[in-house]
Amino acid sequence: MIFVGLLIAVPLGWTLYLSVTDSEGSVRAASNLVGLSNYLEVLTDTERFWPAVMRTFVFTGGALAIELVLGMCIALLLWRPFRGEKWVRVAILLPLVATPVAVGMMWRLIFDPNIGFANQVLSWIGIPAQPWLSGQYTALPTLMFVDIWQWTPMVVLMLLAGLTSLSDEPDEAARIDGANSWQRFWFVTLPLLRATVIVTIVLRGIDALKTFDILYATKGKGGGSFHEVETLNIYAFGLSFDYNDYGIASTVLILFFLLIIAIMWVLTYRRKANRS
Repeated sequence: MIFVGLLIAVPLGWTLYLSVTDSEGSVRAASNLVGLSNYLEVLTDTERFWPAVMRTFVFTGGALAIELVLGMCIALLLWRPFRGEKWVRVAILLPLVATPVAVGMMWRLIFDPNIGFANQVLSWIGIPAQPWLSGQYTALPTLMFVDIWQWTPMVVLMLLAGLTSLSDEPDEAARIDGANSWQRFWFVTLPLLRATVIVTIVLRGIDALKTFDILYATKGKGGGSFHEVETLNIYAFGLSFDYNDYGIASTVLILFFLLIIAIMWVLTYRRKANRS
């Protein structure tokens, strides 16, 4: 526990220290304490910081909502035994096998505006080619689709584990009382599964907030020419490794860390309230 605590505390403490300095060029170079001026500069930055915050929430919220709905539908289909279910489960889990960078490069080729398979399919049905990853307004939704493709299986696994732990008696009682499939799901299964759903939202939501690999592998520095997919992770990475502005980058990371802690606290409190 001490070892793990040090692994967390030392980098976090060092980042917190850098966030109140004017460190740039090199973390070993001499720097001066500037107090909270970095935080004031970042929080008043309406050109890069707040748009990055908005993109982070749009990406996380949109991907998580669709993954949750789609994952619930697939989990319900896999809940009851059927012929060939093992093969179906293996097929569903295949996207989790590849690393995020490999997934990003694969989809980058698929969505290539010139040789990509996606535009070839559209041409077969008479739809003009789309910019996909190269468009200022289509890049973020396209990458949300990629995230949904890769991480919905994880949501399926978590929800399926919760479903298999439920007792059959409440569902059978509702069936005897004449409830249809939708009523049994909405009024019986979903309330019993609420704790599992909240845990899934917490774990997958935090993971989606921290998404970096797919975004950087497909769009590169700055999240694209117009910063169209620049989330807080991409923004902090650029400040650190492209501009070597470690003071501002550390400030962004500390604010991002506090944001994640706040979201975790709200969801955990909601889970405890549901239990009580």
